[in-house]
This record gives sequence, structure tokens and C-alpha cells, in this order.
Amino acid sequence: MLEAYCMKCKQKRTMKDTRQQMMKNGRPATSGVCATCGTKMFKIGDK
Repeated sequence: MLEAYCMKCKQKRTMKDTRQQMMKNGRPATSGVCATCGTKMFKIGDK
């Protein structure tokens, strides 16, 4: 499970329904949904 900062919960939470994507500048990123509140989350990086 990947962790990212949730803007609604104001804490690091696990992401579910993760999806790998590539940003316009070529850097990898991951998007998903907060497992607790259901808010969209986004994390820049390869993991």
C-alpha cells in the first residue's frame, strides 16, 4: 500500500485504487483515493 498526504484528513493515509501515470514534464506520479474519506490523492514520484 502506498501512503500519501490527504488534504481533507490532514494526515498521511493509505491510497486505494492507485494508478500510475506520467506527468507532462515526464516525471512519474501516482493517483488514487484516500482509504478513509474517499478524497482524491496525488503523489509525485516513482513508488
